[in-house]
Amino acid sequence: MKKKNKKKFMLGPVITIILLTFIIMFLSSLFSILGIQGHRTAIVNGTLESSLVTVKNIFTVEGIKYIFGNIVINFRSFEPLVLIIMSFIAVGIGDSSGLFKAIFSPFKKLNATVTTFLVFLLGIISSIIGEYSYIILIPLVSVMYKYLGKNQMLGVLTIFLGITLGYGTGIYYNFNAYQLGQLTQAAATIDVDKNYQFQLLSNIYIMLASTVILAFVGSLLIHKFLEPKFKKPMEEDDDLIVSKKALISSHFVFIIMLAIVIYMIIPGFPGSGLLLDNSKDTYIAKLFSETAPFRDGIMFIFLIIAMLCGGIYGYFSGNVKNTHEYSFDLSKSFDNIGYVFVLMFFTSVMTGVLEWTNLGEVIATNIIEVLSSFQFSGIPLIISFMVAIIFMSILIPSNVTKWSLASPIIIPLFMRANITPDFTQFIFKVSDGIGKAMTPLFIYFIVMIAFLQKDNKTSEEVTIFGTMKIMMPIILMVAGLWVLIIICWYMAGLPLGISGYATL
Repeated sequence: MKKKNKKKFMLGPVITIILLTFIIMFLSSLFSILGIQGHRTAIVNGTLESSLVTVKNIFTVEGIKYIFGNIVINFRSFEPLVLIIMSFIAVGIGDSSGLFKAIFSPFKKLNATVTTFLVFLLGIISSIIGEYSYIILIPLVSVMYKYLGKNQMLGVLTIFLGITLGYGTGIYYNFNAYQLGQLTQAAATIDVDKNYQFQLLSNIYIMLASTVILAFVGSLLIHKFLEPKFKKPMEEDDDLIVSKKALISSHFVFIIMLAIVIYMIIPGFPGSGLLLDNSKDTYIAKLFSETAPFRDGIMFIFLIIAMLCGGIYGYFSGNVKNTHEYSFDLSKSFDNIGYVFVLMFFTSVMTGVLEWTNLGEVIATNIIEVLSSFQFSGIPLIISFMVAIIFMSILIPSNVTKWSLASPIIIPLFMRANITPDFTQFIFKVSDGIGKAMTPLFIYFIVMIAFLQKDNKTSEEVTIFGTMKIMMPIILMVAGLWVLIIICWYMAGLPLGISGYATL
């Protein structure tokens, strides 16, 4: 009887998001009435300028007009919505054609720990393509676990934790590191060192080392604490034919398509580099700047390749018999997926209200101000900074937004404490990932929740706080691991990367 009563009062994800929205609205009103405000320091035309940031009360004429006037606009401009639709189409044809069954089934005999390690590592290194990794890998790993005979919910959680907790590291820098580096350089040169130059490879050594450590420890933690919570599913029979001929044909098409894409992102050859923004000075910016065709088209490229390879495999294997079946198979992933769109709609409302009220920005600027007043240096300063960024990330998931608020104050503060801007940025990225792993304000956290519900084959309900409770021990232990890595590297004085050190 007690168990039934407990279930009765469990909050579903949609209701949780609505309640969080009302909490944000209430706090905006309270902060506005109490006159709680913050001071934002920004770099404008080579000088530091401070401006007052106030919380706007949503319970005003202006606020009510914003809510009703921007509901549709916020949802329509919600970029993840379009990307997830494209991902569903791509994964749908790959699955229904039998292509994914042919690719993933041979790995069924892999040891469970090895599988977890490889998926977790894949999540870490996928940071090279930024947040597209969530859109591509969450549905893909879900399908993969199905053909490996493992619980799909476990796969979704594993890849989410791998991407998020490892987002600050990886095997190579990404466009996000470039964007943060521009802010880091501006903050360092404005007040402390006019000659400082941020180098994209300045953290490469610690990135490579921490990737390996995190992959091993993270996969062991998941194997020990997460896997026992998810039962192995019942084997499901399907009538999909596995064909070696079809697989070879689809691989051949994939290689050709991949070669074409590579040629289109390599400059300097006849007709090459069509997907690059050649107005930028670094290659990563040419690939992923806001005006780069590759950045806007990466999901479309993924979709085209999946459609071609899935179609070829389906045709030669006999799993897809005609164009009508092919057209229908493109929508297979949308079965029982309306929940994703419902969650994303209410999340767009919540994030829109938070952004309009300036609540997150005011809280963040006050946290930065408190941190800058501490008379800390060395390890106490590093730990305090990590905690501050984790709390900021819960309210402001965007790391570029956070760093634009924090870097003008934090970078000079750390430089005067003999800690380099390169190391400071690395610590920031690591802390940002930890914070985003535990906040429902992060849109890909909500996407992960939606996939858990889609793959849920049990009588247990998927909730936001229930999922956070399951993940929290792993998040906290990985956070402790990150603290250990950063402190050990700092104390040992090892080089961070090419021309990069922890101390000045």
